Amino acid sequence: MQIYNTLTRKKEPFKTIEENKVKMYICGPTVYDFFHIGNARSFVMADTIRKSLEFKGYDVKFVMNLTDIDDKIINRANKEGISAKDVAEKYSKAFFEDTKKLKIKPATVHPKATEHIQEIIEFIKDLIDKGYAYNIDGDVYFDISKYKDYGKLSGKKIEELEAGARVEVNEKKKNPLDFALWKKAKPGEPYWESPWGIGRPGWHIECSAMSCKHLGETIDIHAGGSDLIFPHHENEIAQSEARTGKKFVNYWIHFGFLNIDNEKMSKSLGNFFTTREILTKYRAQELRFLYLQTHYASPLNFTIDALNASKKGLEKIEDLASFILDKINKNQNGDIVDFNFNYYYQQFELAIDDDFNFPKALAVVFEFVRDVNKLINENSNLDVSVYKEIYKLLQKTADGVLSIVSFEELENKSFHSLEDDLIKIIIEIRKEAKLNKNYALADKIRDELKKIGIILQDAKDGVIYKKEIR
Repeated sequence: MQIYNTLTRKKEPFKTIEENKVKMYICGPTVYDFFHIGNARSFVMADTIRKSLEFKGYDVKFVMNLTDIDDKIINRANKEGISAKDVAEKYSKAFFEDTKKLKIKPATVHPKATEHIQEIIEFIKDLIDKGYAYNIDGDVYFDISKYKDYGKLSGKKIEELEAGARVEVNEKKKNPLDFALWKKAKPGEPYWESPWGIGRPGWHIECSAMSCKHLGETIDIHAGGSDLIFPHHENEIAQSEARTGKKFVNYWIHFGFLNIDNEKMSKSLGNFFTTREILTKYRAQELRFLYLQTHYASPLNFTIDALNASKKGLEKIEDLASFILDKINKNQNGDIVDFNFNYYYQQFELAIDDDFNFPKALAVVFEFVRDVNKLINENSNLDVSVYKEIYKLLQKTADGVLSIVSFEELENKSFHSLEDDLIKIIIEIRKEAKLNKNYALADKIRDELKKIGIILQDAKDGVIYKKEIR
């Protein structure tokens, strides 16, 4: 397996710290609003990477934090006239509801910043003791001049950043680039007791403290959106490595930006969509399918036309999935044919091994669907064991890793669906036409149904029908 590492700017062989175990951290949401479809892309990509690693047999400890104290949360609380805690709880609940709809597997741990205040304070105390941080009147800052590798993830030079820095309102900092580890409480804000007075943690320190607490001082993979490379992830590296003297993360994975109709998503442009809003009009599988068609690190252009195209593409897989479920339920013996299932497993795994190339993995699934449809059309009496192997492959790939098909949902669908009921009504009308010797109408009904893939067969016990795989 090869992974592109943002830190080294090249693909590298993936080697875990512990054999067959992966420690993975992703920056989760700041819970002050419903998350938008750009956030959703990052969450879906991280979820698919995790499922890919599990497909390959790794035991993955997956940590996604929730930032539940932040300036944005406080501002939203003031706007809505409720407490910051109530805002965080409201949108945390919404986050879990929406990620469940998106078929995102719950993290091994979903740590919250407010539940790790003591760990954060201990982290800051260590940085002060080692000379990497300083306290000025209750505000604690990280001194970037003391960490010599600052900028190694983003490629930014301290000198250039300093030259471009705006004049700070807060002139207490030694350097305008020094970032807050602890913020002195303002009147009316939530606060915690600390050695430096009442206050709350800065954003960057939260992730470092939670990652260290749940995954250890060095982890295998840290993922997040490209917009977090600087300053958030850069600051995480600086404070973590300054404290431990060890490498913080072995592989940095970053997800590309999402644009709407080739423009940056923005509320001011009127092209801002929350995931919750999109999921009222489209299924989660369709949104995931759209995301997976573009490599995770590349920019993605989101359009409604592309989402509609995803819907049509999914139908090909779901039609086959529904058909084989029906065949498995009938459990009929038949012909056992030679079909190379291993080829598709191998090709799917090769796509994953190539820096999680999900567009290529999708193409393998569609190649499989095409070849299986051909197999079924050429062999009308396949044994149930063949259908079970088809099910197994789709379940592991399209359902398990990519999560664009849900066999559970398909299995729960009533076999007496609206479509089936309508077909039965048409068959009854045809039966009446034949009884009335209106054979022209009876033939027309049979021929028209055939055009849309519904095959009628007259039998001794009545008319049976089947849906043709296309």
